[in-house]
Amino acid sequence: MNKFKSLKFFSIIIFASGIFDLFGGFYFSFLVGTGRAITNPPTHPFYAVLIGSFLFCFAYLLCLSAFNPRRYLCNIGVVIVSRLFYVVFFFYYFLVVNDFPTTFLPTAIADLIWTILYIVLTVSCDEIRFRDLFLPKRREY
Repeated sequence: MNKFKSLKFFSIIIFASGIFDLFGGFYFSFLVGTGRAITNPPTHPFYAVLIGSFLFCFAYLLCLSAFNPRRYLCNIGVVIVSRLFYVVFFFYYFLVVNDFPTTFLPTAIADLIWTILYIVLTVSCDEIRFRDLFLPKRREY
């Protein structure tokens, strides 16, 4: 159990979530959109590629942050906030809007799981603090 509380395990999870976002970027860029494999909800290909580009940026941010997570905890904090916005907005529309498409329900659940993992691992790791995800330490020069 001690291994799960290590910064190395945290890094592995961060890297894995970056790979998840990389696949998501390809998924949105090439499969989602009008005239493509996934057409529900009807989405203009421009917006699908735009979402894919955001996911590519998250993948890049997370994979690079995984190599030195202590230094780049704020990057992970940004991804937490972004994933939470997506989850909250998705579930709001999912619960409130009639006939809201369920196509992206698995991604909302996965984003919620990644976020919970980030938070649980940060809180359980003795080497980093939860506060560091959102408020960086001031560096003295």
